[in-house]
Amino acid sequence: MIRRRHLPGLGAAILATPALAQTPPVLKVGSTPTGIPFTFLDTATNRITGFMVELITEIGRRQGFGVEVQATPFAALIASLTSSRIDLISAAMLATPARREQVDFSDPVYTYGEGVAVREGEQRPWRGLADMRGVSAGAQVGTIYIEPLRAAGLDVRTYDSVGDIMRDVSLGRIQAGFGDAPIVSYQIAQGTFRGVRLLADYRPSVVGSIGIATRKGDATMARVNAGLAAMKADGAMAALIAKWNLPPDVA
Repeated sequence: MIRRRHLPGLGAAILATPALAQTPPVLKVGSTPTGIPFTFLDTATNRITGFMVELITEIGRRQGFGVEVQATPFAALIASLTSSRIDLISAAMLATPARREQVDFSDPVYTYGEGVAVREGEQRPWRGLADMRGVSAGAQVGTIYIEPLRAAGLDVRTYDSVGDIMRDVSLGRIQAGFGDAPIVSYQIAQGTFRGVRLLADYRPSVVGSIGIATRKGDATMARVNAGLAAMKADGAMAALIAKWNLPPDVA
């Protein structure tokens, strides 16, 4: 007769194994600290928050993964993703053909174009890039606006943040500041930028959609798209857009 010996702690270990196996993975998400309302640093909590942070957090909740948001400069997002320092990009990043060569993008999240801020009192009727040849302008490093502005004949200076651009517009160092229209309009409406206004009649030339990015071929993309589709279907996406006071999607 074979006697079964009781090993202390073995039963507890066996019972704990399924729970450990079900612990959801935590993915590192790169988001910028300067892209309000999409992503920004909340100084009260010292954490990155915003529309795109809440979006990827909710997608993760629905799809069974956690997120750890890492503050990453915009110009370093793709390099951080391709080098595996982060697992996802969830920021105000347009899914351009050039970027698609380096990373995979989700289905479109939100579509918009560039916005133009000018100094209060500026009265020239600029309605598009064709009207602005020779104008001194600012754009953020790493954004897709720089080359189209230069091609249209603007004198372009590059900056590290939208805030730096708006400062120089208000001081008269440049005549126009370019940035993502929802970001620029939101911050002007919140009173973040003093002495500038948005060109209300301007029609954007560089229109695109932002998406969540993964490394090429990463299986996580299927889960991201599934969560995104579910949020669009049940109204959660519309509610999130309204919460962050984003203008209507221009798609």
